[in-house]
Formats: sequence, C-alpha cells, structure tokens
Amino acid sequence: MKYLKTILILLLTLGCKAQKPELVADEAKLTLVAADYLFTEGPAMDKNGDVYFTDQPNNKIIKWSASDNSVSIFMDEAGRSNGLYFDHDGNLLACADEKFELWRINKDKKPTVLVDEFQGKKLNGPNDLWVDAQGGIYFTDPYYQRPYWERKAKEIEKERVYYMTPDMKELRIVADDLVQPNGIIGTPDGKMIYIADIGDKKTYSYTILENGDLSNKKLFAEMGSDGMTIDNQGNVYLTGNGVTVFNKKGEEILQIPVPQKWTANVTFGGPDQNILFVTAMNSIYTLKMNVHGVR
Repeated sequence: MKYLKTILILLLTLGCKAQKPELVADEAKLTLVAADYLFTEGPAMDKNGDVYFTDQPNNKIIKWSASDNSVSIFMDEAGRSNGLYFDHDGNLLACADEKFELWRINKDKKPTVLVDEFQGKKLNGPNDLWVDAQGGIYFTDPYYQRPYWERKAKEIEKERVYYMTPDMKELRIVADDLVQPNGIIGTPDGKMIYIADIGDKKTYSYTILENGDLSNKKLFAEMGSDGMTIDNQGNVYLTGNGVTVFNKKGEEILQIPVPQKWTANVTFGGPDQNILFVTAMNSIYTLKMNVHGVR
C-alpha cells in the first residue's frame, strides 16, 4: 500500500508538470545585446519581428534587427519618447512626453501629433499605449516630473487612462480611479485589457466594451509594473524587479531575474515572435521562449 501511494504521488506530480509547459526554451539564457544607453524603454515589434525601443534621456528611438542581432539609431530628436506601439498601417506610435504628446511616426520618420491636450489642458505625460483591432489607441498618462520640463506641476490633477477612437476624432477618459497608471496591454481578442497602477503596486484587468470603454475592473495581481506584454497562452509579463509572469488567473508562474536594479519594459520579437526582448536601465536583453507574442 505504501509503494502504491508513492507511485500515485509520482504520477500526479508528472501529470502536473505535463500540464504546465516550460515558458523558457531549453537551455536558453538571458543574453545581453547592448549596454550603451542611459535608460531604455518602450519596446515595440514591427511586422518583420524587429524591435524598436527608446533611450529617453538621449532622446532617441533605436532599432534592434532580429536578423543579425544588431542595433542602430532609427530616429534622433524623438520627442523624449517613452512607450511605443505599431498601428495597423505600420506607423510607429510614440508617447512623446517632451511636450506631453502622442505621436504617429510614418515610414519617412515624419511625426504627426495626434494628442497634446484634454479639454484645453496639457496632458501629464503619455507613458505607455496599446492599439485595439479597430485602430483605437489606449494610453496611460501618469505624471513624472522630467528634468527637461519647464513646468513643475500638473495641469490635469488625475492620472488617467485615455482612449483615442479609431477615427482619431474623439479622446475620452476610460479609467480615472488609479493612483499612477503605467504599463498597459490588451488581449488579441479585444475583450480584456490589463493596466498596471504602479503608484498603488497593483495590476487590474478590465472588460473592453464594444465602444472602447472599460468596465468590470478586477484586481489581477498585487504588483504594479512599468511595462508589460502578453503571450499566446494568455500569460501576462510584468516588469520592475526583473520580469514576473502571471497566468490568466493572476497566479505567479515564473520569475526572470535581470541583472539591473530596474527592468522597465518587455515585449516579444523575432520572425516567430518567440524572443523575449527586455529593456532594463542602460541595457537590452533577449531570451528565447517556448511561447510567442500576440498582436
């Protein structure tokens, strides 16, 4: 009976392992790509699998080429851009907080200002963003006093999440009950969005309504996040102390240590979207995964 019980426990253990596949590829290690920056942020993947990211203090957008693992300057004088995301037409959207704006950068590297105010007041400083299937843009607007700003106080007291409608004609508030919203990512089916309240050290999920409004706010994790992404299994990746991965239920399933005091953001890149791309302080890292990103 004793041996039978041991065998049953062993079988159950093996069964549990089979149901929880490893997220990181076999023998994969976090790899330093470059460490030539002041503060890296805002990684976004284009249709080829290349990743664009920002070095905000140096006011640059940089491109990582997935084909040869090289990095090159994409754009100088980049509006002190922070978060980036590609729209459905291949334009690069940028949270250009030098003048508290949201930009659309076309393939000729020409920026167009999409948003610079709300109801006659300057935004706090767009930080991170996500584009839904219709082309609407969600972005967070926390306030971080920048050394390059002349202003020393907010014009808009609340730090909110906004939604720009697909026709780019209406900007409206979709969440205004957060302390300091920062990271944001939606699910590919367009039904749910995750928003990190870094000021309250929590991350919430919301249901996305047909018109783009948000409802049904629920606590997802007792952890805030600077940036975030999601994989094809629905796992959510939060940043700060390395990269922490939560499953759909909000259960922590993986911690990826990063040798920097702060990990700012994360996304998937590469032709197969199976390369985890991490921005951390002055460095960028990659890690090969068994899962892949979603759009």
